Amino acid sequence: MYKRILVPIDGSRTAAAGLREAIRLASGGGATIRLLHVMDPLPAIQGMEAIITDQLIENMEGFGEKVLKNAKALVRRSGIGADAVFQKRALGRASDEIVRQARKWRADIIVMGTHGRRGVSRILLGSDAEAVVRQSPAPVLLVRSGR
Repeated sequence: MYKRILVPIDGSRTAAAGLREAIRLASGGGATIRLLHVMDPLPAIQGMEAIITDQLIENMEGFGEKVLKNAKALVRRSGIGADAVFQKRALGRASDEIVRQARKWRADIIVMGTHGRRGVSRILLGSDAEAVVRQSPAPVLLVRSGR
């Protein structure tokens, strides 16, 4: 079935739900999971770059590395091959990097968690999941976390 499963993760509950589903999908099928963490360029504080300190960037990088390490260990404990990509300096939205990685790695499917936002919060915050679905070269499985 699917041999190359791309799973974007950010340490959130929704991303964890997507990862659990990807593990389930990969189990017994000889699939490999590629974990992808895209360091958010802090869109909420654009225009205030002067207050972004080296320590904040180091903390964000440390968090991303920890998220990937823990997820990779979980996948491997499940008996599934895994590798990880950490995109530290994303250009544009996270969705752009997810689609770029899917093309570059030739993913068979992208499995990702989604917040399922609606209305004003979706308009204000945007939807990376929606953007991935629109641009992806591969099928996309969106997984909502239990609330």
